[in-house]
Amino acid sequence: MAPTDRTVPAEEAGKGAAAGRVRRRMHHPVAFYLVCLIFVVVIPAFLFSLVVLKRTNEAQDRIFESLLRTSTGAVNRAVEREISGMFSTLNFLSTSDSLQKGDYALLHAQATKALEGTDIYFLVIDQTMRQLLNTRVPYGTPLNPASEPVSAGLALVRGERMVSDIFFGKTAQQWVFNVYQPMRLPSGGHVLLTLTKNAEALRRAVNPDILSPGWNAAVLDTQGRVIVSTDETQKTGAPFFLRVVPSLRLGVSTMEQDGTSYQLVTEFSSLAGWRMIAWAKSSDVQAPAVSSFLWLTIGGSVFAVLAAVGAAGIARVLSRDVRLLAQDAHRLGEGERVAPRPYAISELETVSHALAEAADARVKAENDVRFLMREVAHRSKNQLTVIQAMLNQSAAGAESAGDFAEAFRRRVAGLARSTDLMIANATQGVNLAELARNQLKPFTPDDAARVRIAGPAVRLGPQASQTLGMALHELATNATKYGALANEAGIVSLGWILSGEDLSLVWRESRAVIDREAIAASRKGFGSVVLERMLGMALDARLDFLVHDDGIEWRVTLPLARLRDEGVGRPEEGQ
Repeated sequence: MAPTDRTVPAEEAGKGAAAGRVRRRMHHPVAFYLVCLIFVVVIPAFLFSLVVLKRTNEAQDRIFESLLRTSTGAVNRAVEREISGMFSTLNFLSTSDSLQKGDYALLHAQATKALEGTDIYFLVIDQTMRQLLNTRVPYGTPLNPASEPVSAGLALVRGERMVSDIFFGKTAQQWVFNVYQPMRLPSGGHVLLTLTKNAEALRRAVNPDILSPGWNAAVLDTQGRVIVSTDETQKTGAPFFLRVVPSLRLGVSTMEQDGTSYQLVTEFSSLAGWRMIAWAKSSDVQAPAVSSFLWLTIGGSVFAVLAAVGAAGIARVLSRDVRLLAQDAHRLGEGERVAPRPYAISELETVSHALAEAADARVKAENDVRFLMREVAHRSKNQLTVIQAMLNQSAAGAESAGDFAEAFRRRVAGLARSTDLMIANATQGVNLAELARNQLKPFTPDDAARVRIAGPAVRLGPQASQTLGMALHELATNATKYGALANEAGIVSLGWILSGEDLSLVWRESRAVIDREAIAASRKGFGSVVLERMLGMALDARLDFLVHDDGIEWRVTLPLARLRDEGVGRPEEGQ
């Protein structure tokens, strides 16, 4: 037993000595560990504060943008209420017996009384742009020709209601705008019933109280001229100081002019064709965020310096571990496997690697989800907008529930075919020839040679493929009802060529029986809405409509840059 008793204390003594050496190596004053704690706490707290500040600013920006869009929407609605009221007044005046009988003296008196107390005046303009009546002056006063014959003449030619841009009225001697309503008289002639209003009268629609500090708002006509503005430097009738306004996209955008950056919110009035715009200098908008960031940076820097001073004593001890950790992080960033290493603080490797891996995985997953959600939301909104337009027009033009269902079903089917092509060719884009064949196939007669499609290979982005698909569907529908596909011999030719930075597309119908009344009616339908509005607004297209003796012809010029809007609309080389 004696030898055993002597051996055990010797082993225990050796273990105790080793433990003592370890404790001596790790023996440090409390200040050492406090400095380490400060260093570990301050830096993450500073980074976390930056993240919180950034996200708070982003949330505030979203709320701010929402409020501004609400403000510009309120201006838009106020302007459209004014114009809708003027159209209602024109409808009322058009029913006057004195107008039907040509008694303009009595009509002058009736209109003056009806508009008494308002800032609106009534005019009657004949086909030669001569004013027959103007309630701004007593009846019988010699009248000048119409001050704005361009839009007036266009309203007479189109036979539809219109709103003019602003112009300087010869009689009013100030900036005004007109709303027009063409009317056919019992004698067979045409006149233009007109209400004119001073542009300054719209100032109440642009209320500065609904805008945030530092922001201004204005109403602009289609030529980019100021109608009214909360900024006194933007005078009525003068071009808006941001010269690129006609190309502005709707919604929130950023623009630079003369070295100054501006943030803008834009709305569009489909009734008047005008734009409502709110703007402010980006520096003014971002000033609170910059100030907060500056204060956070200064405070963080002070604490970081204090922490660095306190941590100077342990820098040499941890330098080796830091270098190894940096090497591991670099290898991890390059996708290499990282083997565990021994560190003075073992949790350093575990926590840093765990956080880095978790952060990388989380950021990647969040970015993927955000991208997919934005893409789904964007495509869904586009689809819903198109379907709503098809629904409204199908309902407006249907004579029965069956007609409505059939028209709406065909339009949805055409949209679905375009969508199928878009999804099938999501990365490369939709081939224009394939889109044309797909849309015209349901309308192709037994003799397939009556439908001719020719043109170079062109790839279309999602928006362009949807819009052009709908346009081709509506053209084919009209051709089946009124044009070349309504008989046994008509021919439809669809062709396109690349001309510089444009795509020139021609739809030509021949050997058709021309019914000009049916053609005129079809130009007021959904097909013309798609061609003249959606192609014009969505793709900046220029359109020409011709009526030949044997059929109609549409000529459409589209900028290739708009077809490539989503990165895929590039003509294929070598085809």
